[in-house]
Amino acid sequence: MMISKHFNQKQRRHVNGPTAAVIRYDEDEGGSPKVVAQGKGQIANQIIQLAKKNQIHMQEDPLLVENLLDMDLGDNIPPQLYSVMAEILLLIEEMEKKY
Repeated sequence: MMISKHFNQKQRRHVNGPTAAVIRYDEDEGGSPKVVAQGKGQIANQIIQLAKKNQIHMQEDPLLVENLLDMDLGDNIPPQLYSVMAEILLLIEEMEKKY
């Protein structure tokens, strides 16, 4: 038996609280982006507040966050997520140029 609330992202967020994942990409190191922080509920709230406080751009993508939450801290982003990550990095770069 399946419960539909697990497939409704808005309902899921309401029931479980927010989720957040932080990636770090250092172009000079030439490596892949890495997961450096992640959390649900109160931990996610703290991550979001720290990002806002430090004026770090955030992107909301529930499917990507769920994939990142399944990873261990320090893991490189898998190649199958590169296209999504590239879009986000380009968006952030454009935002930084405007502001």
